[in-house]
Amino acid sequence: MNIYSYIALIPLLPFAAFVLLGLFGRKYFNTVSGILGTFTLGISTLLSLATAYQYFFVDGKVDGVFTQIIPLKYTWLQFSPNLSIDMGIILDPLSVMMLVVVTFVSLMVHIFSLGYMKGEERFATYYSFLSLFTFSMLGLVLSSNIFQIYMFWELVGVSSFLLIGFYFEKPSAVAAAKKAFIVTRFADLGFLIGILILSFHAQTLDFQTLIARLTDPQSSQMLSITTASFMGISMLTWGLVLVFAGGAGKSAMFPLHIWLPDAMEGPTPVSALIHAATMVVAGVYLVGRLFPVFVFDGAALIIVTYVGAFSALLAAVIACTQTDIKRVLAYSTMSQIGYMMFAMGVSGKGGEEGLGYMASLFHLFTHAFFKSLLFLGAGAVIHMVHSNDMKDMGGLRKLMPITHITFLIACLAIAGIPPFAGFFSKEEILLAAFHSNKLVFFVALFTSGLTAFYMFRLYFSIFWSKETQQHSEHHDEGPLSMKIPLIILGACALLAGFAPIASLVTSDGKEIETHIDVLFSLTPVLLAITGILLALSLYKKESDKATKVANTFGGFYRTAYKKFYIDELYLFVTQKIIFNLVGKPSAWIDKNIIDGMMNKLAEGTGVVSTQIKGLQSGKVQSYALYFFFGIMGLSALFIYLLK
Repeated sequence: MNIYSYIALIPLLPFAAFVLLGLFGRKYFNTVSGILGTFTLGISTLLSLATAYQYFFVDGKVDGVFTQIIPLKYTWLQFSPNLSIDMGIILDPLSVMMLVVVTFVSLMVHIFSLGYMKGEERFATYYSFLSLFTFSMLGLVLSSNIFQIYMFWELVGVSSFLLIGFYFEKPSAVAAAKKAFIVTRFADLGFLIGILILSFHAQTLDFQTLIARLTDPQSSQMLSITTASFMGISMLTWGLVLVFAGGAGKSAMFPLHIWLPDAMEGPTPVSALIHAATMVVAGVYLVGRLFPVFVFDGAALIIVTYVGAFSALLAAVIACTQTDIKRVLAYSTMSQIGYMMFAMGVSGKGGEEGLGYMASLFHLFTHAFFKSLLFLGAGAVIHMVHSNDMKDMGGLRKLMPITHITFLIACLAIAGIPPFAGFFSKEEILLAAFHSNKLVFFVALFTSGLTAFYMFRLYFSIFWSKETQQHSEHHDEGPLSMKIPLIILGACALLAGFAPIASLVTSDGKEIETHIDVLFSLTPVLLAITGILLALSLYKKESDKATKVANTFGGFYRTAYKKFYIDELYLFVTQKIIFNLVGKPSAWIDKNIIDGMMNKLAEGTGVVSTQIKGLQSGKVQSYALYFFFGIMGLSALFIYLLK
C-alpha cells in the first residue's frame, strides 16, 4: 500500500466541511459550524505535518537529491494517446512546503475567526467559504497536471470572490469582489493561452513530462517551441510570459495589482488568509513549479525580475502614505511578493546559482507567518477600535499587551532585524540580487529601508502616538481564540528563520551551503534601523512633524497617496475609451442592426400573415374550390410533362 495514500484527505476534509456547512450549517448547527470547520482543518494540518516529516526526513531524498513522488494519479479526460488531463497529486519540496504553510496559516485564521466573527448571522456560511478557499489552494499546490492547476486556480478566484464580498450588503464590498474577479480573469486568460502554447508544443499537460521535454535541447518538442515564433519572439517566451501574466494577476504584481487594496473590504481574517500565505503567493508558486523551463528562457526570466522589482518599490512607496491599516498591509504584501518574484528572476538552476530560487521560497515561508500575524493583529485592533483608520488609534499598547508584543515581533521580522524570521530570508534575497543584478539589488535595498519605515509608522500610530484611552466597550483584546493564534504566529515569526530551507527546498533538490555574511548584512540592517528611527521620531508622539514632511514632498506625496492614479487611469481607459469607442458602437449595432433585422423579420411575417389569413376562412365551399383548382393545375402540369 502506498504510504502517501492518505494525502487525498488533506484537501478533501476542507471540501467536506464546505459541503456540510454550506448545505446544512445555518439550519442545523450554525453555532458550532466554526468548531466543525476548524476541527476538519486541524486534521488536515496534522496530516500535512506528517507528510512533510515523511518526505523531508524519511523517504523523499534519493542519493542525496529530493525527488518527485506521484502518490495518486488517474486519467480524467483522454484527448489522444499522448495527451490527457490527469488528476493527480505531486509531492516535491515545493508542494510539501506549501502544503504545510497553507494548512497551518488557514488553521490559525479558522481559530482566530471563532472569536472575531462570533455573533455573525452568516457564521456557518463564512466557515463554508473559508473551507472552500482552503480546499482550492490545497488542490492548486498538489496538482500534477498544468490543466489541473488551472481548474483549481479558477476555483481559488471564485472562493476569494465569495470571501471578499462576504458583507454583500455593503456596496463597497460588492464592488471590491467584482474588481478582484474581473482583473484576475483577464490575467487568467493569459494563463490559459500560455498553457495551450506550452502543452501544444510539449504534447503533454503533465508537469514532469512537460518540463522534461521543454528543457531537453535534443527533444523535438524543444526544437519545435524555440524555432516557432510570433512577432520575432519564440513561442517558448510567449508561453512563459503569458503563464507569468496569470501569476502576476493572482499575486497582484504591477500592473494587475489594483484589486488587492480593495479586497480589504472582506473580513480581516480573510485578508490574513488571502494576502499572507495562500492566494497572493500562487503566482510565486507557479513560477517555482515551472522554474526549470523559465531558467531555460532568459527573456521570460528578465520580465519576472523587473516586474517583481518595480512592484516591490511601487507598493512600498504607496504604503508610506496610506492611513487605512489594512491597506498599508495590503501594499506591504504586494511589495513582499515582488521580492519573491525578482528573487526567482535573478536565480539560476543548481548549486549556488540557485540561491535566488531558495531565497524566494524561504521568504515565502517566513512571510506567511509574520504577515498573517500582522493581519490578525490588525483584526484585533479593529475589533477593539471599530475603525480601520490610524487616525482613530493610538496608545493601545497597555489595553492590548499581547497584540502589542506580537505585532512588534511581526514588524521587526518584516523589517529584517535579526534574529527575527524576515532577516534571514531577506538577506538571502539581497545576496542573490547582489551577485546577479546590481540595479535590482539597490532597488531591493532601498525598498527594505522603506519597509522598515512604513511598518513602524503603522506600529507607532497604533500603539503609541496618543495617550492610552478606552476605545470601545471591549475591555480586553478579545476571547482566547483570538489570542492563541497571535501567540503561536509570534513564536513562528521569531523562530521560522532558523528553518533549514536551504537544505530542503532548492532549485535542483540538493542542499545549498549558506552562512550569514556579517559585513554584507550590516548595510540592510542599518538601513532598516534608520527607517525605524525615522518612524520613531515622526510618529511615536502626537505632533505635526509627519504633516510637515508630507508637505515637503508636496505633489509627489499626494500622487503616492492617490496610488499614482493607476485606478483612475484604468477607469479612464475602460469608461472613456473602451466603453465609448467599442461598447457604445457595439450596443448600437446590436440594437439597430441585429435586433432591427429580427424586428423587421417579425413585422414582415406579421404582415404576410395578415394578408393570407383570409385563406383560412373556415368555409367548406372555399376549401373545395381551392382543391378543385389545385387538381386542375396538377393535371395540366402532368399533361404538359407527358408531351
